[in-house]
Amino acid sequence: MQRADFEALVADALDHVPAEFARYLENVAVMVEDEPHPDLLRKLGLDPRRATLFGLFQGVPLPGRPFDFAGLPDRIVIFAGPLLRACNGKSELERQIRTTVVHEIAHFFGLDERHIRRLGY
Repeated sequence: MQRADFEALVADALDHVPAEFARYLENVAVMVEDEPHPDLLRKLGLDPRRATLFGLFQGVPLPGRPFDFAGLPDRIVIFAGPLLRACNGKSELERQIRTTVVHEIAHFFGLDERHIRRLGY
C-alpha cells in the first residue's frame, strides 16, 4: 500500500470521530510514521523484538491540564508498518486504523488502558 493511501485511511478515521469529541482535537497533531523506534518501545516497557504498537498518544491528557495550560501540541502517532503486517486486506486495515485512532483519542481524554479495553478498543 502506498503511504498516501494509508494516510487517507487515517484521515477517513479522523473524519468519523463524532463532532462533540473532534472539537477538542484542534491542538492535536495526528502523524503517520513507519515504525516505532526500538528505544520508544523499551521506554514503554515493551520488548522491541516482540512488541506490536499500532499507535501512541504523546502529550498531556485533557483531565490533567490546568485551566491556563499552554504547551506544545499533543501528538497521536499511527504506525503504518505494524498495522499493515497485522491486517489481512483493506477492510480489516480500515477497521484496525479506526480502532487505533479511537484508542489514542481516548488516551487524550484521559482514559487508561483498562478503561479503553472495557469499551472494546
